[in-house]
Amino acid sequence: MTSTTTRRKSSTFYVVLIAGAAALGGFLFGFDTAVINGAVGALAKAFNANSVLTGLAVSLALLGSAIGAFYAGKIADRYGRVKAMVAASVLFTISAIGSGIAFGIWDFIFWRLLGGIAVGTASVIAPAYIAECSPSHLRGRLGSLQQLAIVIGIFIALICDYFIAVSAGSAESPFLFGIAAWRWMFWTEIPPAILYGMSALMIPESPRYLVAQGREPEAANVLAKILGGDVLAKIDEIRQTVLREREPRFSDLLSRNGGLLRIVWIGIGLSVLQQFVGINVIFYYSSVLWRAVGFSEKDSLTITVITGAVNIITTLIAIAFVDKFGRKPLLILGSIGMTFTLGTMAYLFGNAPLDAAGNPNLTGSVGTVALIAANLYVFCFGFSWGPVVWVLLGEMFNNKIRAAALSIAAAMQWVANFLISTTFPPILQYFGLGSAYGLYTIAAATSLFFILFFVKETKGIELEDM
Repeated sequence: MTSTTTRRKSSTFYVVLIAGAAALGGFLFGFDTAVINGAVGALAKAFNANSVLTGLAVSLALLGSAIGAFYAGKIADRYGRVKAMVAASVLFTISAIGSGIAFGIWDFIFWRLLGGIAVGTASVIAPAYIAECSPSHLRGRLGSLQQLAIVIGIFIALICDYFIAVSAGSAESPFLFGIAAWRWMFWTEIPPAILYGMSALMIPESPRYLVAQGREPEAANVLAKILGGDVLAKIDEIRQTVLREREPRFSDLLSRNGGLLRIVWIGIGLSVLQQFVGINVIFYYSSVLWRAVGFSEKDSLTITVITGAVNIITTLIAIAFVDKFGRKPLLILGSIGMTFTLGTMAYLFGNAPLDAAGNPNLTGSVGTVALIAANLYVFCFGFSWGPVVWVLLGEMFNNKIRAAALSIAAAMQWVANFLISTTFPPILQYFGLGSAYGLYTIAAATSLFFILFFVKETKGIELEDM
């Protein structure tokens, strides 16, 4: 084996290591947003909260995420990517401890809001850092680590909830040391939150940030480990694209006529459509859906965990092919698949007879088709819009505007998530499940045309050439 091959292998291993550490933020992002699923009912009982307050306890964390995402770029540009990760880790830890010891619904909402800010910060910092530290031939696969970490985080949170609830008998029953099980569900987040902060302290700062700060010798050291060989030409290239004389500002995102730059609008469009296809809602209704097909409550929980596993497998497929086929083909395939599967569910739910409780009664083969369509939909989202949007957001903006543009795009993603999560119950109540899935089908069809007409392929292009 030649010394060049050895050097390339060790630099690839090094890049995977630091990208993995940054992606731990994605793991916490998934864990934090999913861990509340198993605790909602017990929470409402413990604090004697009505449905409005319980809904706020879940959804206000999403608005916290929008705030965190919006300011993360500014913090990352001023203090560096690593310090922003450490700050997020501290907020994650405080939020996990606080949520578990909450005395009432209002302080619980405060702790969840704090966790939401951490989630939003992590959702911006990880893709920006990974894109800035990855060689162009690996950038798609390493950028997909963010989504892989998110879905693993969701899966582990569901497993923890399931294990704690089954061991205690229910979420409100006492678990270890006589403390209610639902409190332990939140405390399971403490170890990964601390690990994230420790990992962040062990990884180097982004070379693009270091060049922007005039710390070129440090940037050269980092790039030598990432790329190997002589990196002076690369430093020079980065210098040309980074504004040295002042910090990036949100005004950099405006065009001459005062509106947002076209590329920023495209980033916002990708973010909003990723949520408008209803991915977060499919899980909300899953237990009723599986029960309508004839499964027990315990089996429904098991199927939700299986769907989480499907999500992980499909994200691995995306990682394998995103640098081979490119970003655009995967998004197009995903949009077509989601349109058909969501359309199938909208048709089945819209035409199913209702039971006494007003739920669609899916009997026989219709129930099986709905079950298959729901999992195929998760599959189509999992290999395309789930991971690839994060890859694109990390790499589609040039060096001058990356952190600020990513902040706005990610903040809009959280606002869209909030809108979809809070409008689903009223749509369900007044218009029915068929109409809800009809709207998500329209969003999936729109996403196809959006990709065809507005999104450019970024595979293999250096960040300095964006």
